[in-house]
Formats: sequence, C-alpha cells, structure tokens
Amino acid sequence: MDASELQAIGDTMMRLVTPDMTPKELVKAVRKVHPDAKKKDIARAAFHAIIADANQDLGKSRSLQAFALAERTQQAE
Repeated sequence: MDASELQAIGDTMMRLVTPDMTPKELVKAVRKVHPDAKKKDIARAAFHAIIADANQDLGKSRSLQAFALAERTQQAE
C-alpha cells in the first residue's frame, strides 16, 4: 500500500474514530469506506494519522494510538 492510500485511510479514521469505539468497530467502519484495506494497513494508517494529525485533535489521536498499539501487539502474537 502506498503513502497516498495510507493517508486516505488515516484521514477516514480521523473522521470516524470516537473515544468509546472498539478496535473491531473502527476496522468495520473503515472497511465500509476502504473495502480492500487489510487490518495491517489500517493499523499502519492509524500510526500515520497519529503522526500527521496529533496536534489537531488530541482525543482522536489518543484513540487511534490505542487502536494501533492493540493491533500491532495482536499481530505480533
């Protein structure tokens, strides 16, 4: 997946994520907009969005960080 696709997914995540959203709900919502996105790509996009948009919305960045870390540790197991 190239950088523009990661950015597009990250932008979608920033629009959709809420503090009470579970990782599973976020993946499902993102896949409605980006049906070909793999979980691994969605986690990468979350990290990308955190880096790119951290100073714009701290709450959403924290939610994405929690999601991205949970996905990365789950994939490592």
